[in-house]
Amino acid sequence: MKLDLNCDLGEGEPLSRTRALMRWITSANLACGGHAGNLRTMEECVRLARHLDVRLGAHPGTWDRGDFGRGSVRLMPDQLELLLLHQVGALQQVARANGVRLHHIKLHGALYHASEENEVLAERYAAVVKRFWSKLKIYARAGGRVAPIARGAGLVVWEEAFADRAYRDDATLVPRNQPNALLTDATIVVERVRQLSRAAEITCQSGKRIALRRPQTICLHSDTPGAIQLVRAVAKALQEARRTTP
Repeated sequence: MKLDLNCDLGEGEPLSRTRALMRWITSANLACGGHAGNLRTMEECVRLARHLDVRLGAHPGTWDRGDFGRGSVRLMPDQLELLLLHQVGALQQVARANGVRLHHIKLHGALYHASEENEVLAERYAAVVKRFWSKLKIYARAGGRVAPIARGAGLVVWEEAFADRAYRDDATLVPRNQPNALLTDATIVVERVRQLSRAAEITCQSGKRIALRRPQTICLHSDTPGAIQLVRAVAKALQEARRTTP
């Protein structure tokens, strides 16, 4: 199984780190002014994506920068729609001005989880993308709520697994405020990727193995400690898997 490798970028990391990470990934999710990012970072990242032939995606988040868009959120569907129009629309204009097409949308942090937990938000999310950006793909958690709703709306979905996050037995992520929620050991992270490539399954924090339905893209976060070394190791593991896959 050939897997895409995505990374959340333009979130305030040094441009040197953005460039180093983008050399190894196949998809970039760019912060577009919500939880992080501004016009300058969007311009820089769009140009890098064009230069390095990396798929460009919008990574909208809540407007609260104090918690990096990862805290709790209470959002009405109309508020989500306006947020998407502001942030995805802004990146789309920057991309268009630089001769780049958007490839996908991936919600950030609290928005990502809220859409998975709330069916009304998931339905509005899919409806907004269908109305304004029907040719874009949605990156959504493998086995979650958003993926089937988005497909039902006629959208293309790439289901996502996480290389650097621990999983619970129900295929949801261990919350970041709990112990060992983040995986930083390269050996463990690479084995996670190899397991996904071989059998589309992961080993949960409890030790249980579970299958993930149709994972097509793997995420590694740019702010994970040792992210550059990790993304390089993951990219090489994916390249090896592609060579050995019939």
